[in-house]
Amino acid sequence: MSAARPLSGSRIDLESGAYRASIASVGATLRVLQHDGRDLVVPFEVDEPRPAYRGATLAPWPNRVVDGRYVFAGETQQLAHTEPERGNALHGLAAWLDFAVTERTVDSVTLAATVQPQSGYPHRLELEVGYRLDDGGLHQSVTAQNSGRGPAPFGTGPHPYLVAGPGIVDDWTLELPAVEVLTVTEERLIPIGLADVSTEDGGVFDFRAPRVIADTFIDHAFTTLSRSGETGLATVTVTSPQGTGVAMSFGAECGWVQVHTADQSARSGLAVEPMTCPPDAFNSGTDLIVLAPGESTTASWSITAL
Repeated sequence: MSAARPLSGSRIDLESGAYRASIASVGATLRVLQHDGRDLVVPFEVDEPRPAYRGATLAPWPNRVVDGRYVFAGETQQLAHTEPERGNALHGLAAWLDFAVTERTVDSVTLAATVQPQSGYPHRLELEVGYRLDDGGLHQSVTAQNSGRGPAPFGTGPHPYLVAGPGIVDDWTLELPAVEVLTVTEERLIPIGLADVSTEDGGVFDFRAPRVIADTFIDHAFTTLSRSGETGLATVTVTSPQGTGVAMSFGAECGWVQVHTADQSARSGLAVEPMTCPPDAFNSGTDLIVLAPGESTTASWSITAL
């Protein structure tokens, strides 16, 4: 009898210089990322089901669809409640698909999977996820092509929990170059509206100037991001008192970033999730990508050790 396949799917190990990464095929998931042996994301074991959405690729929507219900092209759709405690459809349909490896080198891998038409999402998408390591860190891209017969709503993003160094989230310093925060209801995290970070809740969400996170609770989407004039990238950084840290950078295709202090996981990592659209975009239409048949779109982001 052959050895049992790992519960997180096929294991794909990558290396380049001081960087090491391990990708799990289920959900095209970033399972491990290290620099000189230091964890840059909260890892998990190869032979365990991925804890929640840790490191998963999110598509065809990131974050939530409130009540799992939306109207598209004049038809009401009902998605399964994959966040049953809040009654929402969470983080898309790709997170538990087993992606196939289509290309692989020592420092890169390309994986592919198909989102099939189904109840609540009657569209077919071909997804391609690329991971690549170099001296600048880990680079991930997600490409979606509509292989169905009609237009399809789409959004994407990753779900890593960044690790700055020793300690927990409370000990680390966050720099988040966002002017606006999307306020949400307390119980179900339903979007309410945009607010200025300098004034909302006394400025608790204003991390434009780096400061220690301490006991601040964050589970919010941010937008109106300051970007580098040369590269057009927005960068979120987390640093430890010991001077180590990690940065996540993303281009203009991701106009939003969700940040979460992971209170349910003992604040062991800070979720930083660049997104092409905000929570509940299937209902609001805000920055929602609509792919015509045959059309494709790509988003990308990078994680770098500091």
